Formats: sequence, C-alpha cells, structure tokens
Amino acid sequence: MPKPPANPYDLSRLDLDDILGTINEEVRARFGEGEVADYIPALADVPKDRFGMALVLLDGTVHEVGDSRERFSIQSVSKVHTLTMALEAVGDELWKRVDREPSGDPFNSLIQLELEHGIPRNPFMNAGALVCTDVILSHYDDAEASLLEFMRARAGDPDIAMDPELAGSERESGHRNVAMANFLRSFDNLNNDVDEVLDLYFLQCSLGMHCVDLARSVQYLADDGRCGPSGERVTSAENATRINAMMMTAGTYDAAGDFAFYVGLPAKSGVSGGIVAVVPNVMGLCVWYPGLDEKGNSKLGKYALHRFSRMTDLAVF
Repeated sequence: MPKPPANPYDLSRLDLDDILGTINEEVRARFGEGEVADYIPALADVPKDRFGMALVLLDGTVHEVGDSRERFSIQSVSKVHTLTMALEAVGDELWKRVDREPSGDPFNSLIQLELEHGIPRNPFMNAGALVCTDVILSHYDDAEASLLEFMRARAGDPDIAMDPELAGSERESGHRNVAMANFLRSFDNLNNDVDEVLDLYFLQCSLGMHCVDLARSVQYLADDGRCGPSGERVTSAENATRINAMMMTAGTYDAAGDFAFYVGLPAKSGVSGGIVAVVPNVMGLCVWYPGLDEKGNSKLGKYALHRFSRMTDLAVF
C-alpha cells in the first residue's frame, strides 16, 4: 500500500526554524539583485543587504530570521488593511465603485481607468486603493487615527507610526497618483476632497512596520476573519475569503499569475520590498528585501516565498 500523503496542516512534521535558516542563507548569497524604488526619493538609498522573514501561527507562535525586526515603510501592503476597513464600512456597496478583476496593467495605469469609466479594475491598483481611502474618510470620524488604531491592533504593536517625511517625499513624486485621484473625481468616484484623499493615501503607505508586525497583521485572513489567539472578530469569514481571493489574483501587481504559479499563496506586495502572504488555517507571513524585479515585487522576497511553499508543501494548490 502506498504511504498516504502528509497532512499539510500538521506543522509537527516541519522544522520551521531550520527551513527559515536555509532560506536566509540562500537569499543572503544573492544580495544585490533587483533595483530599489528610486522614483520615491525616500526609498532610493535603502541598501540591498537587508532580508527578513517572519511567520506567525494562529496560536501566536512566531518564527523569524534575519532583519525581521527592522522597520520599513509598508507601501502598498497597506491596501490589504484599507480594503478590510472599507468593506467593514460599506460592505458589498464597495463593489459598485471598484471591480474585482486582475488588471494585466501596471499598478499606476491611467489607461484602463479611462476605458472603464472611472471604475478601478481592483482595490489593489493605486486607483482602487484611492477609492478605499475615500470610503474610509467618509465613514470613520477620524480617518487617520482610525487607520493607525487598526494597524496597531492587528500587529499588536503600539509603536507603529506614520512617517510624515516619507509621506511628503511620496507626495512630491506622486504626480501620477495625483492625476489618478483627479481622474476618479471627474467620474464622480471620489466623494472627498482630492487632497485629503491623497494625504491619507500617502500616510498609509508611509507606515513603518517590520516583518513580525506585518505577519501578525494578516493573521485574521488565515483564520476566517479572527485575529490570532484572542479570537477577536476583525471581519466576517466571507470577507476574509474574498480578500484572500483578491490577494491571489491581484496582490502582486500585473505579475499575479506568475506569482500564483511560482509561490501559490495569497499575497500582497509593496515597492519598499515587503510582501505579506497567507497560508489559510495555518499562518500569516512576511518577507522583506528592498531590491525589486521589473514588475515592482521584491525579487528575493518572491524567491524566499517560493522556497518556503515548496519546502513546506503549504501552497494552496
């Protein structure tokens, strides 16, 4: 009789620290690959000799390696959390203003937005994230404080803060985002002042967090909308499923298909080199390496997640 396959959810079969150690050695041997996001001045000088990786299991156990406690600006990783807040505020009404399809175009494309009459293709493109930010401004009394409170609660870290200097750097170089916000407004798909929407959008991207923070912050997506050992309900199980689906199909810009093929986990990346990922029913995880590939995803972060999913057999496919 052939031996039955191992239960992928039985982590006792895995030495997670040994696996992370192996990945850390492999990544560090390739330091220098990729290019930093130098079109944002504050990110231009980030050295490409940083790598961190963290896993947070549903019971709160943390496994980490490398520079996993060094803070970096989370950039578009924040779109997972603002999507969650927007869905909590307006539910399915959100999908009247943002579509749910992969884009196939760069995350800051304006062409698709015009062809589709001001309805962003998904909430992880910059245009879609601007709509989610607009929803937050409309439905939370103090939007900035509410977002900060949400992020601190999800990560269990009261020291998380926004970096006004970095946000200002993004504001100064974010001409396409400014154009996009005005474009959305011209289609009546922004209800608040354009500058207020942009200010909150740039601030959310400037949040300083580390790998452990971020891995913990997506635990609720691995546990049917509940947050870690406390069991606190963050969002509904249905919303958690939908957000994971959006991460799988649109979370890594216009490389989502290749990412699904190569890694096989719901994930969301940011141009500072961070990537969060979810293993449903098992863990949240995060990798960080600042060098990006041609699509804007962390080059060695993607490699690390590929190695992890293969070494653990925890890919969802």
